[in-house]
Amino acid sequence: MDGTNRNNIKIGDHVFVVEKHNQRSGTLTEGYVKRILTNSNTHPHGIKVMTEDNIVGRVKEVIKD
Repeated sequence: MDGTNRNNIKIGDHVFVVEKHNQRSGTLTEGYVKRILTNSNTHPHGIKVMTEDNIVGRVKEVIKD
């Protein structure tokens, strides 16, 4: 599922995020949403979240189990 819409992301969701230092390479990091940091409903590069491992990045994909 798309990570650019805040309504698609809930606390505890399984997601793939791209961290700031990995934006050029596009390397994705897997995690579970701990906090949603973006206040707006949408963001063209993905909603910024913090995972349970305290990794901050923009959501590229939400995995629905």
